[in-house]
Amino acid sequence: GLKTTCIEKRGTLGGTCLNVGCIPSKALLHSSHMYHEAKTSFAHHGVKISNLEVDLPAMMAQKDKAVAGLTKGIEGLFKKNKVTYVKGFGKLTSPSEVSVDLVDGGNTVVKGKNIIIATGSDVKSLPGITIDEKKIVSSTGALCLSGIPKKMVVIGAGYIGLEMGSVWNRLGTEVTVVEFAPDIVPSMDGEIRKQFQRMLQKQKMKFMLKTKVVGVDTSGDGVKLTLEPAAGGEQSILEADIVLVSAGRTPYTAGLGLDAIGVEMDKAGRILVDKRFMTNVSGVYAIGDAIPGPMLAHKAEEDGVACVEFLAGKEGHVDYDLVPGVVYTHPEVASVGKTEEQVKASGIAYRVGKFPLMANSRAKAIDDAEGMVKVVADKETDKILGVHIMAQNAGEIIHEAVLALQYGASSEDVARICHAHPTVSEALKEACLQTHSKAIHI
Repeated sequence: GLKTTCIEKRGTLGGTCLNVGCIPSKALLHSSHMYHEAKTSFAHHGVKISNLEVDLPAMMAQKDKAVAGLTKGIEGLFKKNKVTYVKGFGKLTSPSEVSVDLVDGGNTVVKGKNIIIATGSDVKSLPGITIDEKKIVSSTGALCLSGIPKKMVVIGAGYIGLEMGSVWNRLGTEVTVVEFAPDIVPSMDGEIRKQFQRMLQKQKMKFMLKTKVVGVDTSGDGVKLTLEPAAGGEQSILEADIVLVSAGRTPYTAGLGLDAIGVEMDKAGRILVDKRFMTNVSGVYAIGDAIPGPMLAHKAEEDGVACVEFLAGKEGHVDYDLVPGVVYTHPEVASVGKTEEQVKASGIAYRVGKFPLMANSRAKAIDDAEGMVKVVADKETDKILGVHIMAQNAGEIIHEAVLALQYGASSEDVARICHAHPTVSEALKEACLQTHSKAIHI
């Protein structure tokens, strides 16, 4: 019921996620997986193909069509809900005024009783490495390469780097992932992470962990990276056609006029807010990647809904302990709640139930049985504390676990629910049974 204006500098709606993030990357992940399956698995299933080849422009066109359709869909939702759409770069000149440099030229001032900063995040650069989106690319550039590179180096072994590395690896690029930390995806459960890395290595992705980039030379045809061990030591040279910098993201809060009106931020540039998402300046709110918390589109969406519910005089709530995370590789890795390491560190007595997909009939029937489901439950109360899934479509299965954790379910509660057979989801039921050593199929 509130009169609403949305100011957006890109000229297309949907932010990073829809334009240069989640959506186009999932399109390419799916297309590249289809090619990889056709190349490596179809014959085993009795489907023979000759002269198989990648048509990269067609693959990119499919991705662009999906993005265009969804951005236009949001414009349609704006019209339906009578939201005014202003295309331009906004800057706060007071707690109730935004000066907008319009995309088409000129300037306008938008006045509002409440202002929500929802500017998201930008690619984090690394010292001494200049992203030119030609040879040294961000995830944005990695989504629209004009050809398939022979060699690619990915700097950073987080969600984004592993997903984009997987796309080009499947299409025939030799991919090496360089990571300063001793592990890939540090937020992941340790046991799942080890198995996940083995799977990616089986797919011919290479890893150089505990390694830092100390020099970059782009003077030749490709890129020469000078590497050395994170702890110091002998240097080595790694050559690539393309280098993808995937060292995380940083809040997009500079240049918005926040300093001038006195909005408090932390050292990382994140806007500090209270539980109602209000900053220290009355009438100015912030959500999503611009504030502390996991930098995920679905978390930002929940922030936005809760923030506006507060503005409308209702109650809003986001449980940051129950935001699911998904890596959209193949197999996918999805998790919610605490890892075994976190539970152990908290001192809670716990039980673990694990079930391998090798014992799941649906996974075996479709010949896609790499992975497992792991459930961590409180030993005394049996309350589920964390669920970690590595499987094809793990990102879909995880929501049963999110629901279970949200309502304080025990592993027995989930184990007693009838699951359709044959489904990969049965592996979650079996893992819950196994927290009591009662799994049926192992």
